[in-house]
Amino acid sequence: MASPSPPSRPRAGLGRVLDRLGTTLLDVAAGDPHGPAAAHGVGGVVIHDPCDEPVLPPGALVLAVGVDDAAEIAALLRRVADQGGAGVVVRAPVPVDDRLTALAADTGTVLLGLTRGASWNQLAALLRALLGEGDVGADAAGAEPESLGGVPAGDLFALANAVSALLDAPITIEDRSSHLLAFSGRQDEADESRIETILGRQVPDRYMRRLEECGAFRRLYAQDGPVFVSPDDLGMPEVSLGRAAVAVRAGDEILGSIWAAVPGALSPARAQSLVDAAKLVALHLLRMRAGADVERRLVADLVATALEGGPDAGNALARLGLADRPLVVLALGLPEGDGEPETLALARRETERQRAADALAVHLSALHPDAVVAALRGVAYGIVPVPRDEAGAGEERVVAIAAGFLQRTSARSPGFIGVGRLATDITTLTRARDDADRALRVLRSAGSSGTPSRRVARAADVQVESLLLRLADLDAAEGHEPAGPVGELLAYDAAHRTHLVKTLRAWLDAFGDVNVASSAVHVHPNTFRYRLRRIVEVGHIDLDDADTRFAAMLQLRLLGHTGDAAR
Repeated sequence: MASPSPPSRPRAGLGRVLDRLGTTLLDVAAGDPHGPAAAHGVGGVVIHDPCDEPVLPPGALVLAVGVDDAAEIAALLRRVADQGGAGVVVRAPVPVDDRLTALAADTGTVLLGLTRGASWNQLAALLRALLGEGDVGADAAGAEPESLGGVPAGDLFALANAVSALLDAPITIEDRSSHLLAFSGRQDEADESRIETILGRQVPDRYMRRLEECGAFRRLYAQDGPVFVSPDDLGMPEVSLGRAAVAVRAGDEILGSIWAAVPGALSPARAQSLVDAAKLVALHLLRMRAGADVERRLVADLVATALEGGPDAGNALARLGLADRPLVVLALGLPEGDGEPETLALARRETERQRAADALAVHLSALHPDAVVAALRGVAYGIVPVPRDEAGAGEERVVAIAAGFLQRTSARSPGFIGVGRLATDITTLTRARDDADRALRVLRSAGSSGTPSRRVARAADVQVESLLLRLADLDAAEGHEPAGPVGELLAYDAAHRTHLVKTLRAWLDAFGDVNVASSAVHVHPNTFRYRLRRIVEVGHIDLDDADTRFAAMLQLRLLGHTGDAAR
C-alpha cells in the first residue's frame, strides 16, 4: 500500500538491507553498498521486464529476472543508474568483469547476486517486508527513531540479530501461522530445515506436522518458559540441531514465537534471556500492528474522499501523490456470502476481505509503486496511475493486471474485479468508481448463479447486464410482480408443478430450435412440442410475434436478477 505522502518517507539504505539479509540470499558482485550513492536509501523493489520496462521510483532496487549476459547486465546497470536506481539483482553466479566493476564504481549503483535455490518471489517478499515502514530508521526530519529496548521500533531483523547475540544461536521470529517475520544472521550455521524455512518464508508443512505430532506447539502455547525440541523428537534427517522456542504473548493473546537453532537445551540464564526477548518482541509486534492500522485507516480515508468527489477530493489525491494524473479505478469483491448471520462468519468474511485487499496492494505496488488500495464497505478499491503517453491503453492494461492477480490468488480468495473508465479529473474519477462498482456487481451476480464466466470486466463490457440489474432494482423497489404471459405461466407452474416457464426459457434461448431446446431440458422433442402448445394455451402468448418474444425474454432475464435486487 502506497504511503499518503511518499516524499516524506525515510528509506533504509542498501547496506542496511544487506546487513539484515546477510549472505543467505544476496552477495555483492560489484559496487559499494555503503557508498554515498547507495546510502540515499532503497525506494522500492521493481521487477525488470524487457518487453515493458517500468518507471523506476527513486532509489529502486531492480530484480533482473532472466538477465545473465554480461553485456545485458551492463546495459541494465547503466539504465538503472541514469534513473537514480540503487542497485540491480541478477541470478548468481554473476559474470563480473572489469567493465561491470568499473561501471558500478563510476555510477555508484550496486550489482548483487541472488543465490541459487531462492526464488524471485521469495526475494521480493522479503525485501518489501524489510523496506516496510516499520523498518525505517529515522523520521523525515532526521530525528532519532522511536526505539523499544534499544532497537528501532518495528525493526524485527535488528531485534532478531540482538537475540541471536544473546543466545549465541541463529534466530527466527514467526507469527501464529509459522510464517517468517524476521531472521538473524548466522543461518548458515543451522541445518537444512532452517534454510528451507527462510527461503520459503514459512515453516514447511512436513516440519509443521512433525512439530504438532510431538506436541511441541501444545507445550509452547501452554507454558510461559521456553520449550526444547530435540532432533530425535522430529526424527527427520534434515534436522540436525534442536530447537528452543518461546511463545510471544500480549496478555492472553498469542502473537507469534521465537525459535533458536541450538545443539541442546538452554541453560537457565539463556532460557531467561529468551523469555525476556519474547516480551520485547511482543512490544515490537504490537507497535507494528498499531502503525499498520493507523496507516491503513489514513489511506482508506483519503481514498474514500477522493472517490466520493466533493471539495476535499483534490486535496486527498494530492496527499496520495495522484493529483493531475490519469487514473484507473478497480473494485475487488469476494463472492456474496451464503446469508450467514453468525458473528464468527461475519468476522471470517471481513478477515478474508482485508487479506484480499492487502494482497491486491502488494500486487499493484510491484507494478505501479504509486498505486493505492483501500477496503471500503466490503470492497477493496484500487487507484492506479497511468502514464499520459499510455493513457489510451490504460483500462486494458489494468484489466490484464487484475486478471493476473486473480489467477495467482483465486485458489485462496476467489474474487471478482470491476474496472472503471479512465479518469482524467475528479469528476470522471467518481464516475470511474461507479463504473467499477457496476461491473463488479454484474460479475458477482453471475458468480452467485453458479456460472461465473469471467472474473474481470470493464463497465463497457457488461453494460447490458448492468442495465438489467438496474431494471430489476427498480422493479423490486416498486413492488411489481411478474405480469402478462410470464406471470400466468409462473402461477400455473406453481399450482400444477409443471415446467412451462423453464420450457419457454429454453425455447427462446435456442432461437426456436426445438431439438436444441429439448436437449437442454432433457426431454423428448415431441414432449417439448406438447409443452409449447400448453404455453400458448395457458399464457395466451403469440410466439410468432417478435415484440411478444422480446417482452418474454426481458421478463425472464429480470426474474434471474430478482434475488440479487432483493439483496
